[in-house]
Amino acid sequence: MDTLVRIKRLVIARNVLFTQKAEGEMATESLTPELVYESILNAPSIFKTLRSRNPQTRKTERLYVIKGLTFDGLDIYTKGKVLTKEGVDVFYVLISSKRSTDV
Repeated sequence: MDTLVRIKRLVIARNVLFTQKAEGEMATESLTPELVYESILNAPSIFKTLRSRNPQTRKTERLYVIKGLTFDGLDIYTKGKVLTKEGVDVFYVLISSKRSTDV
């Protein structure tokens, strides 16, 4: 299955978790979870896939950078990963969810 389609389905099902850092950045930018969901659902593609090492488990993981627009045209940048928590797949927004600064 296409990764972006999988992430969008997780968003539709509200299987999304935000780290405290992401929540703090959202608060600073006056963003609600619903605005983040809209931007992911409207994203045409995954902007970038990063290979990262989880600092806690030391395992390699994939992080997905998604840039999308809300219905009002607000450009939002979100970085996260897909993981399984208690047997359920979730999109884990772990690094950031903020207004995009790209022009």
